[in-house]
Amino acid sequence: MRKVYLQKENTIFMKIFGNISLIDLAIYTHNHLIVTDFHIGYEEALNKQGLLVPRFQFEEIIKRMESLFSELKGKKIERIIINGDLKHEFGAISQQEWRHTLKLLDYLGKHCSEIILIKGNHDTILGAIAKKRNIKVLEHYIVKNRILVMHGNLTPPKELLKDISTIIIGHDHPAVLIREGVRAELFKAYLTGKWKGKNLIAQPSFNLVTEGTDVLKEEVLSPFLKDNLSNFEAIIVADKLYNFGSLKNLL
Repeated sequence: MRKVYLQKENTIFMKIFGNISLIDLAIYTHNHLIVTDFHIGYEEALNKQGLLVPRFQFEEIIKRMESLFSELKGKKIERIIINGDLKHEFGAISQQEWRHTLKLLDYLGKHCSEIILIKGNHDTILGAIAKKRNIKVLEHYIVKNRILVMHGNLTPPKELLKDISTIIIGHDHPAVLIREGVRAELFKAYLTGKWKGKNLIAQPSFNLVTEGTDVLKEEVLSPFLKDNLSNFEAIIVADKLYNFGSLKNLL
């Protein structure tokens, strides 16, 4: 891997594909704010496996969201879309998940008119939580008839893609390992590229316990990313957003 530690094209907001703005771990477009993969309850799941991880994530999520909303001050937010995997456990709702998912939904609800929950692969029993706050759970959501938001573990039917220009997915928790000399650090990252002629954005997770999956070394899960991943561009999330260009240049 070449020495390319945080450098060119750094900014707090980064516009891509027209009217889509990246800001920290969120995407803002047409008065919609999109976040993904909180995996609330992840620490409790690790604790049950015998890993003594402190339960700090919820407080850190709120701090990061506060900073994000501060940057968006003055911009209207009609809807907040949580693009899958709000919670972590597959077959149950843990105590931490009940407590913190509801608190997070209440917090986010103060900053928008409506919350939309997209069903992720971890959301097999999300309905009980959504019902508590009268929130819709959908398979996908289309913003302004052109931007398809879906979790990314499954591909959409062809008829859904007819008028779509851009697809936004989560699921893979993309991250990139950056080296400078002996120093190496894993950063959350957006991946941007093309899928079947459509613009594609793979969004980094809002799980703050882990940076995610190093896409330069580890196998990706989403069918959207299985082909020609080296042609995707990486936008690193650190103190600002850094455009590192094509993944193949980072190998």
